[in-house]
Amino acid sequence: MVRCAISTRDNPYDPFDQFEEWFRYDTDKGYNSCGVLARFLYTSDQFTDEENAYETERAIDRIIANDPTNRWIKVKRSLDLPDQS
Repeated sequence: MVRCAISTRDNPYDPFDQFEEWFRYDTDKGYNSCGVLARFLYTSDQFTDEENAYETERAIDRIIANDPTNRWIKVKRSLDLPDQS
């Protein structure tokens, strides 16, 4: 399963593995990437995890497509699913 996160081109931290450092850097620079994502994001408790992941990626794509500063990037991560057997 692939998951996406938003980040900025200059943020040296991984939003998946180093979230606290990533978040601190992001807020110190005044980017508020999580807040920007929240304004574009439509998720629901009634959606499956896959549907919410799809909506997250769509929101990130919209942010990037409408970003005149070329600040934001999409970071993808393939996550291993637990064995279903």
